[in-house]
Amino acid sequence: MAGEYLQNAVRGTSTAPRGLLLLAAAFAAVAAAVIRAAQPAARRAEAPEWPYCSMAASAGAAAADIEVDALVVGSGISGSCTAHNLLKNQGVKNLLLTESNPVVGGNVISKTDGEFTWEEGPNSFQPTPAIMRTVYELGLVNELVLADGSLPRFVYWKGGGAGDKLANLHALPTNLPGDLLDFNLLTIPGKIRAAFGALGFIAPPPPAPYEESIREFVTRHLGEETFERVIDPFVSGVYAGDPDQLAMRAALKKIHRLEGLGDLGPGLVSGAINRFKELAKDKKENPADPAWPTYKGGQLGSFRRGLQTLPNAVAKELGPERVKLSWILTNVSRDGTGFLATFDTPEGIKTVRAKTVTVTAPTRVTSKVCADVVPAAAGLAKIYSPPVASVTMAYRKEWFKELPGAQPGKPLVGFGHLLPRSMGVRSLGTIWSSSLFPGRAPEGWELLLTYIGGARDRGIGEMTEEEIVKQVDEDNHRILLKADAPAGKLLGCRVWKQAIPQYCRGHLDILEALERDEAKVPGLYLGGNYRTGVAFGDCVQYGFDEALRMGAFLKASA
Repeated sequence: MAGEYLQNAVRGTSTAPRGLLLLAAAFAAVAAAVIRAAQPAARRAEAPEWPYCSMAASAGAAAADIEVDALVVGSGISGSCTAHNLLKNQGVKNLLLTESNPVVGGNVISKTDGEFTWEEGPNSFQPTPAIMRTVYELGLVNELVLADGSLPRFVYWKGGGAGDKLANLHALPTNLPGDLLDFNLLTIPGKIRAAFGALGFIAPPPPAPYEESIREFVTRHLGEETFERVIDPFVSGVYAGDPDQLAMRAALKKIHRLEGLGDLGPGLVSGAINRFKELAKDKKENPADPAWPTYKGGQLGSFRRGLQTLPNAVAKELGPERVKLSWILTNVSRDGTGFLATFDTPEGIKTVRAKTVTVTAPTRVTSKVCADVVPAAAGLAKIYSPPVASVTMAYRKEWFKELPGAQPGKPLVGFGHLLPRSMGVRSLGTIWSSSLFPGRAPEGWELLLTYIGGARDRGIGEMTEEEIVKQVDEDNHRILLKADAPAGKLLGCRVWKQAIPQYCRGHLDILEALERDEAKVPGLYLGGNYRTGVAFGDCVQYGFDEALRMGAFLKASA
């Protein structure tokens, strides 16, 4: 839901739904299954010894405070996993990981007050082989928690002939095609339109170089009703984005690819069938190690103490000499056959010489500090990241309305709910955290994590935290709580002024230019969620792939 809705949404590995994906919710189901595609499983390697970073300067070069083989800038999931894989699987012992914040994790921030445990950035992940391998290698198997994959995901919809539902919450189908008969979020004409589109009775795509937006692609395939009631809240959850601006081939490239993948025409069903065959073949050729944790389709994952457990474990693995906190990168330059990185630190200006460097900083940083070496990096400044606030509130169980699936003592049974923009609710979606992961709230309480803001609500960035919390509490009352329920207990509110990079029209052009210029500077790699995807699993996979490239560069240069 909104965690993998908002920043990590709808990715990972899942078994394909059985039967034809015929009606409106089929797009959402196909999207989830395809984007959750298993990445090729990598093989394990033995952990090398851990020497400390060298302080000596290379012959013939200006003195540097620290000299390393590999420098990783940024300790978010992308950077932390890159550093882990360099050490664990590439045998790179002399490396350094830097972070501009006083703690590791980047935008992954887990909190606890001793009773409640909550997230203030991404809140969960959909498991992939890369994640499970990393969990195993870091010794986190006993910390891993997986939510029940059968829990329903809801969309809030009121009126429009969609049928009467408790609290106007409609569960998206999980078992296709059977559940579609009871899927009342779409009208009969809407279901018919989506069914014909899914089978391939659609208009051809516009000629190149025009880039279809997500809205244009979905309405061409499945109709306006499916877009408005199913895909629009999905896009708000994944990107906090504007579907009129997000480019389909960039933001949802795996779904976009389905149109040309099928043997039976351009329909999504035909493409999905062939995609599932590809995934089955890949799984057979690259089986997961039986020592890695297993999971089922549809599950979401986290750790007992929250997602920040992973970067914390990487920092522990590296040791304090390999991790520098509150180090702010100010410049990267060529230095002979290597690179010189300059940092503003609590101890003053520090320089690091490295043979290879990866910068996983946000686009606003990379576009400034790397443009002298990689000119196309300046174009990263064009990538817009809208403001988003995450608000965590707790409510007594007896304050909730009668909700779908409620059980005695459990008013919340589900992943959470998404909110279509046409419903006039300002929040984007809410994770039912205490329903997903038991132990997140004490007895008698439920925990909700709500995201608000995004590309279509930029005013969130100008509001005070008090105003944001008041708005979220009002939205929670409107959807979930009794009319006389008191205000919730605020646990955390964090406003991300620049949250999720938007994959808008022209995004792939920016990345293509970056790749061309980057190829002229061997050993320097720029990346992160603006390049390989915004999901948690994308960032973990990036760590494997980037470490492999850096390790290969070091071996070749040696």
